[in-house]
Order: sequence, then C-alpha cells, then structure tokens
Amino acid sequence: MANRQKRVIFTGGALLSFASVLTALVALGTQSWVEGSLLCKTGVQLVNASGAELHKFIGAISYGMFHGQRLRECGLGGRHFQITFFPTLLDGIPAGLHVLVLLFAAAVIVFALVATGFFMFNAFGRPYETLHGPVGLYLWNAIACSCGFMVMILFTSEVKIHRLSEKIANYKEESFVFKTYTEVFGYSFWLVFACTMIHCSNILLIRSIGIQFPFSMSKSTNSSDGGVDLMY
Repeated sequence: MANRQKRVIFTGGALLSFASVLTALVALGTQSWVEGSLLCKTGVQLVNASGAELHKFIGAISYGMFHGQRLRECGLGGRHFQITFFPTLLDGIPAGLHVLVLLFAAAVIVFALVATGFFMFNAFGRPYETLHGPVGLYLWNAIACSCGFMVMILFTSEVKIHRLSEKIANYKEESFVFKTYTEVFGYSFWLVFACTMIHCSNILLIRSIGIQFPFSMSKSTNSSDGGVDLMY
C-alpha cells in the first residue's frame, strides 16, 4: 500500500481515537448512566395499593458517575433530591468498586490520547521498531479497548449485583424502604461502549493495511537494522 494511503488511514485512526476521548469525557460528565424507577414498598404495603393506585408510589432515578437526581414518591406527592456520590454517598455504596470504574474510565481517556498521538506519529513521522511503530498502535488501542470493557463490566456489576440504585434510594431512609421497579442503562453508558468499539475498529483498520498482529510477526530481525522503519 502506498505511503500516502497509509497516511490517510493512520490520520483517520487518529481522528477516531480523538473522538473516543471526547466521547468518554462526555460520558463521564453526564448523569444518564442509569435510568429507572423506584417503588416505595413500605407505602404500598401500608395502604395495600394496587392497579391504578400503584403509580402514586413509583418514583424515578437517574445518575452518572458523580451526580444524579431522584424523585421520591410515597403516595403524598413527589419530592426531588439531588444525588452526589463524592463525598456524600461513599459510606452507602460499594465505594471501592465505584472508584475502580472511574479509574478504568480515566485509563480509556489516557490511552485513547496516546493512541491518537501514535497514529499521527506513524502518519507523519518516522516510526521505528517496537512501541513507536505499528506494534505500539496495536498495544495502545488494545489497552483502551480492554479498559472500556472493564468499565462496562464493573459498572454493570455495581448496578445489578450490588443493587446500586436501591442503595442510593435507601441511603439514610428511616421510614420507607424502596425497591427497584424498572432499570435500564442510559445513553452515557452506551457512549463507553461506543468508545470501546472505536478502538476495536482501529485494530481492524491497522490490520486492513497489511500490518501483521504482533504475535504473528516474525521475530527474526537483522541486528544491523536497529533503526528499522516498519512503515517506510
């Protein structure tokens, strides 16, 4: 493949990686990771509500990694509350898991930026062997992709296994008990999935121009070619 075509493809990969950075930042800054509704179980039991009366005891909740909001419904009208994870809810949620999700999300941003720089370096610089050439492109995109999957797996575990929505709803509640009624992942969560897919696409893009995967490359190299150029 001609050098000009390679430059165009590498530049496209850089733009995709930078788009991943922006997408991850938007995801972290919004509060639509989880959207759902909460049933006031205590209120329902007190009045034996059913059918049409049940909606008077169903509130709403939506939150992200830092903030959120909640509508509390217990039959006497709704009340709005703001959700703040740091430092308010740290003693009421699986804080270690939540911080781990944030760390992996930050890693997605960092390694996506690194991948952006390496794509540009391979497009317009003189890449040499090991991490500065195509091997590095595979590595940084693979790490960013893996971190994106870890964000999704850990956050899903926090929400579904550790019942994060219920822990938030019942935090410092003394009179009422709330249960999750409906719960779905919002668009912010799927933005992380989009970031992950971007880096998967970048790996396929690198392979499409004829660059072998690192584990399939020949290990035999000429010792006199210490500054060998893998692209040119």
